[in-house]
Amino acid sequence: MASLIDDAPHRTEIFDSLPYYDNDLEQNPILKEKVERELAREPKPPQTLHPRVPPPLELFKDKPWLADEFARVEAHQPLKPLDTIRYQLPAPTSTPGTDEEWQQALNNAQAQLEHQRIRHTNLALLQTYGPNAWRVHNYLLEATAKQAEQALEELKQSTTDINRERKNSQTRIGNQLTSLEKRWTELISSILQIEMANVALDAEVDRLNKKEADLASM
Repeated sequence: MASLIDDAPHRTEIFDSLPYYDNDLEQNPILKEKVERELAREPKPPQTLHPRVPPPLELFKDKPWLADEFARVEAHQPLKPLDTIRYQLPAPTSTPGTDEEWQQALNNAQAQLEHQRIRHTNLALLQTYGPNAWRVHNYLLEATAKQAEQALEELKQSTTDINRERKNSQTRIGNQLTSLEKRWTELISSILQIEMANVALDAEVDRLNKKEADLASM
């Protein structure tokens, strides 16, 4: 079945099969075997992509650390353990320790103290504003999920409508094809009968002509 699309810049003719009408393969298993053998003889599709197919998208091209993390997750490798050394407060290794070692330990202790102060501030902010922020975030996620579900249901309904329309159209056209095929068979049979009658009439005419010639010669 062929149809035309008018909303395209150029009218495109689309050829559609009639799967809801054509059942020759089911009725004739021999035809199905022939089709399978013919498909087996078809050349295999090329392994390389078509030149017009764009190259694969390279993720995180400008962010190598994200690319490394993506590769780790894709390879199902475990996450690297956290570095806990920076959370420790090592004392100078020597006794009593040099001024440089004590200064380094003091700087580390001040950095740890500042880190804990920032953590305390973040926890306080999270306790104050976190619940509402999570509620808003969950609300947005639920709204997005509802939109996706609605789009999915609309797509399913559209697919069902298209399949129903195709089935009705193919059933209607199939009935027309069946009627036309039956009419064609009747016409062919009628033509054959007329040809057979013509042959019989020609033979009868020849016989009468021969008889007339025999009578004229007597």
